[in-house]
Amino acid sequence: MTTKTLFDPVALSGLQLPNRVVMAPMTRVRADAGGLASSLMATYYAQRASAGLIISEGVHPSVVGQSNPGTPGLHTDEQTASWHHVTDQVHEAGGRIFAQLMHAGRVSHEQTTGHQPVAPSAIRYDADVFTPSGPQPASKPRELPTSEVPQHVESYAVAARRAIDAGFDGVELHGANGYLINQFLSSNVNQRTDAYGGSVTGRIRFAVEAAAATVDAVGATRVGIRLSPGAGLQGIEEYDVADLYTALLVELAALDLAYVHLETGAPDEVLDGFRSTWPGTLIMNPSNPKAPQRTERAAADEWLGRGADLISFGRAFIANPDLVSRLRLGAPLAPDDPKTYYVGGEDGYTSYQPHSRTA
Repeated sequence: MTTKTLFDPVALSGLQLPNRVVMAPMTRVRADAGGLASSLMATYYAQRASAGLIISEGVHPSVVGQSNPGTPGLHTDEQTASWHHVTDQVHEAGGRIFAQLMHAGRVSHEQTTGHQPVAPSAIRYDADVFTPSGPQPASKPRELPTSEVPQHVESYAVAARRAIDAGFDGVELHGANGYLINQFLSSNVNQRTDAYGGSVTGRIRFAVEAAAATVDAVGATRVGIRLSPGAGLQGIEEYDVADLYTALLVELAALDLAYVHLETGAPDEVLDGFRSTWPGTLIMNPSNPKAPQRTERAAADEWLGRGADLISFGRAFIANPDLVSRLRLGAPLAPDDPKTYYVGGEDGYTSYQPHSRTA
């Protein structure tokens, strides 16, 4: 039996990836006014095009779906056109890129969007969120009426069409980390008594419908989904992680998605069970969201040995645009500066140099 390595070429739904290293989605708030992808963003992603696959930062699929100021969107013609600079430069550098579609749900504020946030239930996120005037307590969301839920399901599909028009190779639905899809999956934020709440079947329905609508819009080979079973981020609680996500993965398998992208918040034996349940390509992010830290080579190799097909790296890509080369050579990884994550500008964004220039 051949042992998988990070540097094997691998096929992913018609794409030929030169390695198994995935750049994970990371919010960096460098978009221009109006949610337009900036020229600085194009440089940033192109610098990291040696990854087998890049997954973009979260992109809001609607006005009400925006979480933070300074994040890009995919719901206007101007936003769609602006992404061509990013996708063109990534492709010219030899890379492949999916857009992550992220509807914030209740993790938002009226100052940011001009609208009251929406959620499965009218339960406020009990924490501060970023706004144009600085951190503020999250706005209380309004509960989506049953008749309005399909509109938000469809927002993912419409944004996916725009993503393909903008030159992306595919899309990833953000079903993790406390955002709208994860809110529907939750045991505490989703208090609905209609078909989108209550039982496991009801709570997975929004996620399944969003994935199905997106598949109908752009094709299954262009659609992945990110999930964070048991992570408990941004006020989310899940009391039945194994049953909930097993049921979800069974439904998603019927859609033949390009991949499922998992975070490692659940116990290892539960995650191993998900690998057995999910028959398709599995991307693992070994950095536990409950205690985030930079993913190291040893953790990546461990998960490849446990059945993952690709490994996503987040923080390691911030300061190491040539991460694949550094991992291959065993070269040291440069440290990143958290103070520059969200401040805008080149510093701590496009300013990091490849190993060949720092050695």
